[in-house]
Amino acid sequence: MNVTFRQLRLLEAVARNSSFTRASKELHLTQPAVSTQIKQLEEEVGMALFEQIGKKIFLTEAGKEMYAFSRNIAQQFRDIESVIDDMKGVKRGSLALTVTSTGKYFAPYLLAAFINRYPGTQVNLSITNREKVVQQLHENIPDMVIMGTPPENMELEAQAFMQNPLVIIAPPDHPLVGHSRVPLSRLVEEDFILREQGSGTRNATERFFQQRDIKLKSPMEMTRNEAIKHAVIAGLGLGIVSLHTLEFELALDRIAILSVEGFPIMKEWYLVYRSGKRVSPIAQAFHEFVLTEAENIMKHPQPKPIIRSRRRVTRS
Repeated sequence: MNVTFRQLRLLEAVARNSSFTRASKELHLTQPAVSTQIKQLEEEVGMALFEQIGKKIFLTEAGKEMYAFSRNIAQQFRDIESVIDDMKGVKRGSLALTVTSTGKYFAPYLLAAFINRYPGTQVNLSITNREKVVQQLHENIPDMVIMGTPPENMELEAQAFMQNPLVIIAPPDHPLVGHSRVPLSRLVEEDFILREQGSGTRNATERFFQQRDIKLKSPMEMTRNEAIKHAVIAGLGLGIVSLHTLEFELALDRIAILSVEGFPIMKEWYLVYRSGKRVSPIAQAFHEFVLTEAENIMKHPQPKPIIRSRRRVTRS
């Protein structure tokens, strides 16, 4: 086969982004140019590498094999660039950052401050759920990952850099709003809208209540924090989300935070990458920047529940 590195690089970008459009923007090419190169690659291979179902594209079995090779080759070239830049003492280049879906509420602020300090940086930001973040770590795709509790079954370098409080939210007119230190036993009377199984927030919530032998009623689960917040506003139940997701709802008084015994659940945000990974100078600079500056950049005021009554809710 007469396959070029350029074609493999394009294949890797399209497969990683699951989009011709996003790949073309990342590589500063037109979409027709990317499509033409992929078509030429498919002709050279003699098999289709992508298939389209609806509006989404997927790798074929042949495409998956080619992607595995192209990913390794692309990583080797990035390592070469990293070594040369390191020798030059250069703090510029591209940063591949993957963030869990809850992290999208603060990651742009960190990136804005970082790019302001290192203006030559090009960032490829991927936002996805925890399951796919773990998969990307397993495949050693991103330079850095921002996530909650790192997986235990993988050799990783992980450092906590910021607290992640989980709070119970309710519509402002809910009867429990304004009460001080609502007992956990009172919550069994309420319906909860929770994140999907496997999410970091869901895992922390289940551990918290299982340790206290309390079972919540959860007739509904959702895969997005935005959906949970809208469901809570609509009166479908209470929710448990990261405080970082509530900036606008709190400012507009659309959501209230309940004062509940044992809450907030204090988690932490971690900066993670694979052990033994060759970290580029710009990724190393981002690592140091986040560990030293994140808490200063992300100093959000800690909102307090609306106080309607000073009395506590008694246990039934």
